[in-house]
Parts: sequence; structure tokens; C-alpha cells
Amino acid sequence: MQTMYYIGLDVHKRTISYCVKDGSGTIHAEGTIAATRFDLDRWMKTLPQPWTAAMEATVFTGWIYDYLQPHAVALKVAHPLMLRAIAAAKKKNDRIDANKICDCLRCDFLPECYMASTAIRERRRTLRYRNLLVRQMVQMKNKISGLLMEAGVNYNKQRLHKAGYFRELLATNPDIDEGLGSLLRLCRETVVRLGKTESALVRSLERDSLLLERVERLMTIPAVGPITALTWALEVGDPKRFSSIKKAISYCGLCGAEKSSANTVQRTPLSKQRNKHLQTTLIEAAKMAPRNSPELAMLSDKEKQKGNANRATLAVARKLVAYLIAVDRGQRNFEVMKTSNCIAA
Repeated sequence: MQTMYYIGLDVHKRTISYCVKDGSGTIHAEGTIAATRFDLDRWMKTLPQPWTAAMEATVFTGWIYDYLQPHAVALKVAHPLMLRAIAAAKKKNDRIDANKICDCLRCDFLPECYMASTAIRERRRTLRYRNLLVRQMVQMKNKISGLLMEAGVNYNKQRLHKAGYFRELLATNPDIDEGLGSLLRLCRETVVRLGKTESALVRSLERDSLLLERVERLMTIPAVGPITALTWALEVGDPKRFSSIKKAISYCGLCGAEKSSANTVQRTPLSKQRNKHLQTTLIEAAKMAPRNSPELAMLSDKEKQKGNANRATLAVARKLVAYLIAVDRGQRNFEVMKTSNCIAA
């Protein structure tokens, strides 16, 4: 029987610290290499076979994971917060961190987190870039309003960003001088350019063969449009990784943490340990959902009677998560059961 070798990797932007151990905990090698593909190739040639490795989830983990995966028996990624709680110590450096990650892997104590496939992560990067463009577009629109208010120019707030009204405003308003006009035109050109780029990115994702069927199926749910469907598909990855709807709701950041001691139970505000991209998208979708679904409208009204509008929005968002995960798992379109007046997915 071959001896399995375990490798802990502490990943940084320019360097990777490593520790290689066998099943008994004996250190076979440790050190630091440059975080480049050339150095990884040279380092892998020195490793004893077979080997499995683990690393902490960071912004640099993705490409290293993809590069090492074909050569390893298994490759795992650790949850940063849980790993920090397990391996906390007074003395901390890269060598010690790599050693502790290696021990957690060797003893099967590693708090593993989900790693989406390379194809999903590439498309997720595109969607998140689209979200960045939308934020920049909103900033530029706000800047246009700010410039007009600074100069004391009256304008129609609802029509300001319509192309015809904007041209008419610049041409006919005497309070807009040449300097202000040039800045406003520059802002408007930026908004138009960002809008075209954003639309092109969304169309490319909607037509992607990997996502097309799945997104169309998710969009059969009331109040779920292309952005919500794309965000769910790319941020969740495999829906079967959630063993219950409650865990999916927790991942989306739609519930608070629980702190219980003896007979005291305390619920905190919405947890910060969540997928912020999914949380934002689902909250925005939940605000519009009652307009498109009688069932969600009834749920919203019921929750508003118990509390406030925010409580109702969260309840609708949780129901959307239940719909999304049911449709995604079952791989069939959303349907309304007319006979019993209940929802089935």
C-alpha cells in the first residue's frame, strides 16, 4: 500500500509556503516558493507520490487550485474563518500556517469549503464584472445630478437620463455654461458606454450553452428575471450541496446568527457571513416580487401586519430561495398547483 503524503499550502500574492508530511506526521519537506506557474512546475517534480494538498480560500486560490488539481490525488480548499478558529495560536507566521493546514488535512479536521468548477468560476467573474459596471453607471448618473444641483439648474428627475431630454436640457437651459456642459456630456457618454458593455455581457451569459437551459428554467419562477437567475446559477454552482432550504437561506445571508446559552436564545441581525452578491440580488428581486406573484403578495402583506416592510422583504426573499432551489434541484419548470391553491416546484 502506497503512503499518502499531505501538503499544507499558505498562499499569498507573491509566495507560497508549504509543508509536506506523511500519515504519521513526519515532516518530509517545508519551505517557500514563488507564486508562479514555472516555480510550481519545478516544485511538483520534487514531491513524493502520491500526494494530496489543502490551502486556505483567498483571492489567489483559484488559479493555483486549477493548476495543481490535475497532479494531485485530491485538492481541498479550507474555509478561512473556520480554519482560523481551529488553528488559532499566539505565534503565527507562514511556515506555522502551512504546518497547521497540513495537520488539519492529515487528521481530517479541515473545514472544507465548496469550490465551483473552473467553467462556473470563469462565468461568475464575468457576471461580477457586470455588477461593477452597473455600480459605476449609477455613480456617473448621480454625478450628473450633483453637477446640475451645484449649478442651481432645475431639471426633471424622472426624465434626466433619457437621451432626448438630456440633449434638450443642454441645448436650451441658459444656466448651463460651456464648462459644465462639457462635463455633463462626458458623464453621459460614460453612462452610455457602460450601459452598452453591461448589456453585451448579460447577453453573452444568457446565450451561453452551459447556462441557457438552467437560466430559462429558473426564469419560470415569478419575479425571477435574467439577472436573478444568472446570479443564482453562478454563485450557487451545484444546488445539491445544500442539504436543506435553511442552509441555502443562510448562505444567501437572509437570516441572523443564533446565540443560545442555557434557556436563553438570542437572534442577531443578518449575518455578515454570506454571499453578498446573492444577498443583494435576492433582496432587490424580493422588493418587486409581490407585483408579479399573488402568492408572494399575500406573504408580503401577512408579514407587514406582523412587523415592517423590511421583514416582509426578507420573508419574500426566503420564499424565492425555496422556489429557486426546488426548481434547480428538480430540473423542471415552476408550476402553480391550481387544485390545492399551493405552490409546487
